[in-house]
Amino acid sequence: MSFSCRNGLLLGFTEVYIAGTVTIANPAYSTKSCRYGAEALREAALLIRAGEPVAVPTETVYGLAADATDSHAVAAIYSAKGRPSFNPLIVHVSDRAMAERLADFSPVAMRLADRFWPGPLTLVLPVRADSGLSPLVMAGLPTVALRLPAHPAMRALIRESGRPLAAPSANRSGSISPTRAEHVLASLNGKVRMILDEGPTSEGVESTIAAPDADQVRLLRPGPVTAAMLEEASGLPVVVGDGAHKIEAPGQLESHYAPSKPVRLNALRAEKDEYLIGFGLMPCHINLSPDANVREAAASLFAALHIADASAAVKIAVAPVPMEGIGAAINDRLKRAAA
Repeated sequence: MSFSCRNGLLLGFTEVYIAGTVTIANPAYSTKSCRYGAEALREAALLIRAGEPVAVPTETVYGLAADATDSHAVAAIYSAKGRPSFNPLIVHVSDRAMAERLADFSPVAMRLADRFWPGPLTLVLPVRADSGLSPLVMAGLPTVALRLPAHPAMRALIRESGRPLAAPSANRSGSISPTRAEHVLASLNGKVRMILDEGPTSEGVESTIAAPDADQVRLLRPGPVTAAMLEEASGLPVVVGDGAHKIEAPGQLESHYAPSKPVRLNALRAEKDEYLIGFGLMPCHINLSPDANVREAAASLFAALHIADASAAVKIAVAPVPMEGIGAAINDRLKRAAA
């Protein structure tokens, strides 16, 4: 692929204190968005090895990746995003061997990894004492969230840098997730040095997060891998969380994925000053899927929210989306966006 970059604006200087353990002074950067290719990959890997976060595409959303074994690098993720230090991060690996050096895999976890990796499933597993991971990644928990992504750019960056990569979504904490490089630039311009751009993501919503136990699988965040798929692959019942409202994994905050405008759900028509995001055949400003296809809707969801948020409308309204399949993940994101 061709290599081309575009610079963002240079912003100010910030000093941050993260998780009570790491103090870093972060100069703001002139953010560079580069088309993914061999030269851009080498530059991104050099930044990772130097402790700098890099925004990179995955099949779900764009992630803000940094060396998961370097506390200063992980702290830089929290700083750039303005992310609460109690909210753990997903660690991305290049292969199963790397994953098994970081966490203990039960037979159930092995079955799920066999079926869904590489792909949009994150497994919450007991972290190994010798993992070498920064404690900031786990946010005080005895578990680590691991994913083997399917996207070639993320896999290549992990291999090229030689590091497992902590990578939450590449946006300011709590705001709309990025499915395009321009979404990242709009949110984190001046906060990161580099964005690897390979166009829109395919899944459009964040990974499913599951915690496999001996007798059940706990679904901590719905995503492209559905509860029915987890049940079929594991041979165990799937229950929706049971963490008594404590944070066990990313994406569990009540308000998340939120635009700057109020969001009204289950809307059948736009009211005054509303921008209507539709589903199926209906009058609307933008449609997630005119054919009422939930997978198409998932791939379009965050891009539509970005467009609605940038519109002249004062409020956003979203049509009902069925709960079938990945529709459960769409409704989870919309509920948190409207909270």
